[in-house]
Amino acid sequence: MHPSDSLRATKSEILSGKTIVLGITGSIAAVECFELARELIRHGAQVRTVMSEEALNLVSPWAMQFATGNDVIDVIDARVQHVSLFGDVPDQASLLLIAPCTANTISKIACGIDDTPVTTMATTALGASVPIIIVPAMHLSMYQNPIVQENVQALKDVGVDFIGPRMEGKKAKIADTDEVVSAVIRRIGKRDYQGSRVLVIGGSSEEKIDAMRVITNQGTGETAVGLARAAYERGADVELWMGRCCVALPAFIKTRRFSTVAELLKMVKEIEHDIVIVPAALSDYTIKAEEGKIPSGKAELVLRLAPTPKVLDAIRKKKCKLIGFKAEHGLGKKELVKRARKRLESVPLEIIVANDLKDVSAQTTKALIIKGKGPITEFSGTKKGLANKVLDEILRV
Repeated sequence: MHPSDSLRATKSEILSGKTIVLGITGSIAAVECFELARELIRHGAQVRTVMSEEALNLVSPWAMQFATGNDVIDVIDARVQHVSLFGDVPDQASLLLIAPCTANTISKIACGIDDTPVTTMATTALGASVPIIIVPAMHLSMYQNPIVQENVQALKDVGVDFIGPRMEGKKAKIADTDEVVSAVIRRIGKRDYQGSRVLVIGGSSEEKIDAMRVITNQGTGETAVGLARAAYERGADVELWMGRCCVALPAFIKTRRFSTVAELLKMVKEIEHDIVIVPAALSDYTIKAEEGKIPSGKAELVLRLAPTPKVLDAIRKKKCKLIGFKAEHGLGKKELVKRARKRLESVPLEIIVANDLKDVSAQTTKALIIKGKGPITEFSGTKKGLANKVLDEILRV
């Protein structure tokens, strides 16, 4: 067994059975392709590498052969590798991913020039209607060249997807590996949410006591990020509204921030989404904030709290599928279901996801997925797994 096989599908099986041709061109960002290939393998893909002559000056083909477990294509010869991968063959590759892609290669592909192994693959893939993703990386002035931009648009017009670049100073850098992998999954994965507008509201609200102190709830925002990412990877047009959180937010998902329940309620007026999922830990109570900072050292401090309006009730006035979450602590299953179903029926919701906080950790969770009709679905596993399970159930209501 090749060492790369020990990595296969260790994160997911969503790319199992897919062959991805990774085209590498002469950008210094080529040094990141080893990890990119490995990450695709971790989601189940077979990766075949094709390299231009300039790429060979930056990355050893032996390194990419070790990364993928497959021979590297650095010349098109009598084996007609471009036809065997992208011709009308039963085991046709699923995707051509060119990362990094230089201005030179972009322009050659747009003009139908195939004088390198990578551009020959692109010409064949375009003619065979195989999906292509291009990940540019170059100096900013090269990317902003109006002729290069015309060529980028020409490729977009024939269905080529572009990911990035990531602008930093005077450089148009290659997109993060995480973004590239999610884009690949989105392009050749399930795509069962394509055309759906999905809003995920997560994180915790913060109700100000004074200029320094707040009332908030425990919560990391991890479940919300998992749901937003999963919906994106399944083809949805995703927006994430996030309160206080302690997880990294994907740069490739449109995100808006809120602090208080009042701020969130103002945002609710703008909802025009098909599906709204709300795993947020929102405060049930608020307070009129004091000016400045309340002095410390008091023998006693009494806070008078008033109930906040229910955000789910406000969202329910919109025309959408609405999914809520119900977190409790120390309840038996019967009581947890009773309280969750009461909330589901009172809003009403299409689905409510209920869990006991004692069953939740940083990476894993247990939950009950409850619908108005039908059996209760019990889930135990990763939060990413829960996100996809919830999305599965949404499609059934």
